[in-house]
Amino acid sequence: MKTIITYGTFDLLHVGHINILRRAKEMGDYLIVAISSDEFNALKGKKAYYSFEDRKLILEAIKYVDKVIPEHNWEQKVKDVQEYNVDQFVMGHDWEGKFDFLSEYCEVTYLPRTDGISTTKIKEDLKLQAEQKKAK
Repeated sequence: MKTIITYGTFDLLHVGHINILRRAKEMGDYLIVAISSDEFNALKGKKAYYSFEDRKLILEAIKYVDKVIPEHNWEQKVKDVQEYNVDQFVMGHDWEGKFDFLSEYCEVTYLPRTDGISTTKIKEDLKLQAEQKKAK
């Protein structure tokens, strides 16, 4: 059995998230998704719309995802790879090179992101729409 792992906040789920989860699952038999805890997001200066528990529940409902675990800090990746006997680490290409140190423990793959979509873009679009509506 080939085990794959990926990491992210997975807030405001969109087609880009589904695409990376689908492609990651196609690379193996078992997909683990580590999602940033609310506390870890706060340390990163990020605020998710959905709580950790809600994001976990949403991800667990996706057919490509076999297991969801919390990400509490940047340093836990090596421990996770070892603990879950991970064969391949997968991230979006915007992180290219940042996790190459994991190649000592497993294969590292950076997948192209889906063009034109991101949680940041969704938040910016919603803010712009609200401002335009307010200006009318």
